Amino acid sequence: MVKETPAYKRILLKLSGEALQGSSEHGIDVDTCVSFATQIRDVWQMGVQLALVVGGGNIFRGGIETKRFGLDRSVADYMGMLATVLNGLALQNALEQLGVPTRVMTAIEIKEVAEPYIVRRAMRHLEKGRVVIFVAGTGNPFFTTDTAAALRASEIKAEIIMKATKVDGVYSADPFKDKNARKYDKLKFIEVLNQDLKVMDSTAISMCMDNNLPILVFNLNQTGNIKKAALGEAIGTIVS
Repeated sequence: MVKETPAYKRILLKLSGEALQGSSEHGIDVDTCVSFATQIRDVWQMGVQLALVVGGGNIFRGGIETKRFGLDRSVADYMGMLATVLNGLALQNALEQLGVPTRVMTAIEIKEVAEPYIVRRAMRHLEKGRVVIFVAGTGNPFFTTDTAAALRASEIKAEIIMKATKVDGVYSADPFKDKNARKYDKLKFIEVLNQDLKVMDSTAISMCMDNNLPILVFNLNQTGNIKKAALGEAIGTIVS
């Protein structure tokens, strides 16, 4: 059997909360969660140091709920951060049932269920071969989990951010609404900002540009794509 050699030593994988709901209308779909955990295990088994940032949109979206219920934006954002904790714990459970040592680290102190985020401790976990799941965003309202992914990736010195989405890359327009939308294979950070392409929010893109941290956007729903991305195969769109 030929040993597969990953293209990266340390990766930050950004998972949206919506991805975890699978075909369900809300919450966490167990089969989907297990499928993601299995794909993550396959990458971990290659010796890749793997960190995750997980969103909470399958449970609560701060920006949307602010408008729906008239919530104060900061309160809604904190509620969204707590939703990411639920998703992180679900992923941790799925991974550990597959034999993958995992730590959940939170930007909001909840010491009974997760470790407080400390960058040196996070890096030590990675060096010891544990998958680290970052939850509660940055710990601050008015920032997205995209920004949290850019921040954490920069702090732990990840080589790349891999953003797993429901489409197979970055398009000139929404491919579900515009049949003429063109897919990009490669983009520069400044092109993403100037064209307002919906890769990540502008704060996250600017942070990645300042830290020379590439972003790979790829389709999570195609089984095996996380491993292909880790092996450096030409999938999705690379922003650098």
